[in-house]
Parts: sequence; C-alpha cells; structure tokens
Amino acid sequence: MEKSIELMDEKEMKRAISRVSHEIIEKNKGVKDILLIGIKTRGVPLAQRIADNIYKFEGEKPALDVLDITYYRDDLEKKTEQPHVNSLINVFVKDKIVVLIDDVIYTGRTCRAAINAVMDYGRPQKVQLAVMVDRGHRELPIRPDFIGKNLPTSKDEIIHVLLDETDGRDQVILTRGGRK
Repeated sequence: MEKSIELMDEKEMKRAISRVSHEIIEKNKGVKDILLIGIKTRGVPLAQRIADNIYKFEGEKPALDVLDITYYRDDLEKKTEQPHVNSLINVFVKDKIVVLIDDVIYTGRTCRAAINAVMDYGRPQKVQLAVMVDRGHRELPIRPDFIGKNLPTSKDEIIHVLLDETDGRDQVILTRGGRK
C-alpha cells in the first residue's frame, strides 16, 4: 500500500485559499473585469471558493466560468480524429483579466493548454494563473501569479489536492511512485 504524507490540512488550505483571494484583489486593484476560470476538475471548486471569498471581502462577485482543456493537451496518448472542444466558457474573455485556477502546477502543460483554449474565445486584457500547489519541475516557461503553497517534490512523488466537493475532505497529500 502507498504511504501518504499529509502536507496541508483543512485549516491550512482554507488560509491559503483566503490569501490567494486577497492577492488576486490586490494585484488587480479590485474585481473589475476579473474572470475566474476553474480548470476541470479540481480547479472548478477552487475557483468557486475564491469567488466566494472575493465576494465576502469586496461585496462584489467576480465572473466565474469552467474550462475543460482535454482536447488542448499535447501530452495525451490518443486524440480523436475530430476533436470535440468542450471548453464550456460562457463569458466573453475579450478585455477581461482572466485568472486561470488549478489545483497543482507541475510541468506547465495544463496551463499552456488552458491559455490556448482561452485565446480561442478572444483576447483577454491579461491572463494570470492561481494554483493551490506549485510542485516544481516545469517543462515550459510558465509561472503562477498566485500560489497557495510551494511544495517542491521529486519526480517520483505525486501531490494530491483533495477537496470536499470532489473527494469528501480538504487535504493535500504526497504519495511516492509517481511519474518519471
């Protein structure tokens, strides 16, 4: 059985999400023109939590949307002949400050795919990236603007961000025996 090590508990995650929410407000001087986009799967509930925090802090709710980047990935083994783009973006991105939200950044490939998908919907004013965990090992020159926690790992370790909405609890754990 794989041994799991807890890296963040529910309280630590809540504090990190709260801090990231404040940083988004501060960096963008409020919430005007902000569009939060959660990258499926775990970026979606994180985006909702950040939107709820921003509303609590500012009294104004930012626009919120969902992005499925499956067919924008360049690291999938098989792609269908006719890719069905299921991006789900329902809000105009033109001239918006788009904040892409994901659970973990590793190689940067998910973020690159998300940026490509967003650009297919228009030209945003800016694109920013918020992640719960930055584990290092980038293969692309991509750096998050907002980070819940930096947790450097070896390549054979995996970070799991567990969320109440998808996993029944809030916790960040590390397991060994991951990708090489």
